[in-house]
Amino acid sequence: MREELLEQAKLAVELGLKAGADEVVAGVNWGRSLSYEWRDGRLETVQESISRQLGLAVYVDGRFSTCSTNDLDPARLKRFAEDTVELTRCLEVDPHRHITPPKLYEGRSTADLDLVDATMGDLTREQRIEWCKEMDDVARAVTGIVAAENEVSDSHSVSARASSNGFAGTSEGTSAHMYTKASALDGEKRPESYYYMAAIHMRDLGTAREIAEEATRRTLARVGAGPVASARTTMILDPEIGGRFLGRIFGALSAGAVQQKRSFLVDSLNQPIASELLTLTDEPLLVGGGGSQHYDGEGIASRRRPVIEQGVLRTFFVDTYYGSKLGWEPTTAGSSNTVFEHGERDLAAILAGCEDGIYVTSWLGGNADMTTGDFSFGLTGHLVKGGELVAPISEMNVTGNYKEILKGLVEVGNDPIPWSSFRAPTLVFEKVQFGGL
Repeated sequence: MREELLEQAKLAVELGLKAGADEVVAGVNWGRSLSYEWRDGRLETVQESISRQLGLAVYVDGRFSTCSTNDLDPARLKRFAEDTVELTRCLEVDPHRHITPPKLYEGRSTADLDLVDATMGDLTREQRIEWCKEMDDVARAVTGIVAAENEVSDSHSVSARASSNGFAGTSEGTSAHMYTKASALDGEKRPESYYYMAAIHMRDLGTAREIAEEATRRTLARVGAGPVASARTTMILDPEIGGRFLGRIFGALSAGAVQQKRSFLVDSLNQPIASELLTLTDEPLLVGGGGSQHYDGEGIASRRRPVIEQGVLRTFFVDTYYGSKLGWEPTTAGSSNTVFEHGERDLAAILAGCEDGIYVTSWLGGNADMTTGDFSFGLTGHLVKGGELVAPISEMNVTGNYKEILKGLVEVGNDPIPWSSFRAPTLVFEKVQFGGL
């Protein structure tokens, strides 16, 4: 499959050049996904999709455009390439649009990143249904649970990329996912929660029973939830949601945001922006990592890159276009696996040592302005007193500014979620403003 897609990409490059383009980049992607959804005692949905798509990027007389097609027939692909080049000639000249310099392709790793489970295609309909049914049976057998939704899904993707200035590469990956969401009764309310596991390899996925049991435990813990008094107190973020909170700052780390003045981190390179406890590294060559890759979306060879070192900002994510506008050397178009330098305690130990705070387990909407760093998020979680979870909470929000809260990081746990590409462990921030009663 890899070689077939690569040959199609190379053909598209050749056709683009023949149509009059100065430079051409082509990418071909194939993907298959299959999901089984089981709700309240019966199989509700089976959905399978298989797709193949070609994307063509052309550079013509200082102009640039991208087009895509699902029709890879060689005869019609020729016309597609000709139309793409002709349409590009109608655009304005942009002196900053140029193909990735070949020197950035150099040094690409050939290490096996272990991103493919060859046995995943052998999963049967009967096995998927059995897992769905087991999750449903376990969840609905728990006293207080009134409904459950369950899903088993897996996917397989292959891609190839070729360019007129010497790039050729392929990538492949698989993933599997099991999920249960349960609902309970609480007067007129119907609290719910969920739990899931994901993995590249089936061997790393938890059991159906484990997933359903954890989903029901979380759901019953939501019974009686409501707001508590507004407070400025310690915030403990569960590892599952830390990525959604800290990951927001990566929008401010893109060269595009800097160039367009949409980043609160403009002029912050090599300056302290966070607590000394925060060290983040972009690790694209992490074996078995959810975001691992040998090259990025522009073909730039992947390299380990420090992002924040002991609170000091060390890099921006610079693609070729915005790098040209800023006069910066390109680094990589975006993040891959974000790895934290760990502390010494896990979530259980951190909670046991907290005298007064709020443990946040999920976000309920909200927004963050990366131009100013201001944020406001709705949340659910638990009030913590004397090392104990004393009350479930909801209908509250947390507000602040990333410039301040990053410096208020007082502990980093040692318990990241293994299947996440943003490997945030438990994170503890002090003097955070919560709004409630």
